[in-house]
Amino acid sequence: MTTVTKKDFGTLSTGEAVSLYELKNSSGAYVEITDFGGAVRSINVPDKNGVLGDVALGYDDASGYEKQGKYIGALIGRHGNRIEDARFKLGRRVYILDKNDGRNNLHGGIKGFDKKLWTAKIDGEALVLTYTSPDGEEGFPGTLTATIKYTFDDNNALCIDYSATSDADTVCNLTNHCYFNLDGDGSGSIENHSIKINATHFTVGNSECLPTGYVAKVEGTPLDFTSFHVIGERINSKHEQMIFAGGYDHNWCPDGEGFRCVATLKAAKSGRVMDVYSDLPGMQFYSGNFLDGTAPFGKGGRAIQKRDGLCLETQFYPNSMKFDNFEKPILKAGEKYHHVTVYRFSVDK
Repeated sequence: MTTVTKKDFGTLSTGEAVSLYELKNSSGAYVEITDFGGAVRSINVPDKNGVLGDVALGYDDASGYEKQGKYIGALIGRHGNRIEDARFKLGRRVYILDKNDGRNNLHGGIKGFDKKLWTAKIDGEALVLTYTSPDGEEGFPGTLTATIKYTFDDNNALCIDYSATSDADTVCNLTNHCYFNLDGDGSGSIENHSIKINATHFTVGNSECLPTGYVAKVEGTPLDFTSFHVIGERINSKHEQMIFAGGYDHNWCPDGEGFRCVATLKAAKSGRVMDVYSDLPGMQFYSGNFLDGTAPFGKGGRAIQKRDGLCLETQFYPNSMKFDNFEKPILKAGEKYHHVTVYRFSVDK
């Protein structure tokens, strides 16, 4: 049984009030989510000794989320990851988007879903967030209504259920940009974590971390996580892909189809384990290469430094509108976008 409660979380520069919602399960583990950007502020789960600890990076109040530029914890939309040249063709039209990552569009543009105040509703054991993006917002066509349902069950599984509809053909690629550190927020680098990614292939990127349309085998590269490897073991490799991204910032192509386990993350010190489940075709493993310690500072006033957390973002392949061999995130008018991602926490004693 999960109980959901609400409290004040400060105000935005506009004067709008922001709330923080706590989802606590029967064992006392809990998750906090704010209605600004739909951000996961904290995930408090036990370590191997049964001691609760917060494994998500975040901020102390709404102003931190409003000022940040690292997408920490936030819901991402209307289109997660990168779109080359900030444009895409849909039907007979080319749509021009805002450029916020060099010449490219990243995570929905200058003011994506991570910078929106969502409408929140407690629905039994769930928190339901809704946002309607008007036609033309950030250059995307169609009025799109996104509904995100967060649940946190007695098995310490955080489920993010994504739905959306549009009144015109558009693109939709929703994800969450939570930064995880299984040893706890503020415990230092995630380079000592181990990860297994259930993928034999990845999308090859260029120097802008844009997929080039080529899908390659991970075998023989630092991106081979078909068995557990310590993240720091090869993160500074001179392999071209690692140099381009400054570490890990790549899209893997998880094996299989439908809802399946796509990755498992472990921290030896705390004994915590996180399994990631998704029904989407891709997953971005980002090792926090651009966290830089600058303001706004994180919880407790701590600077958030390079590789203090990592992201595992389930998604359609980045830049997929450009390549016919990639499944495209097209949402037709009147149809329903629906995908589910689960982060399940346990311990390895």
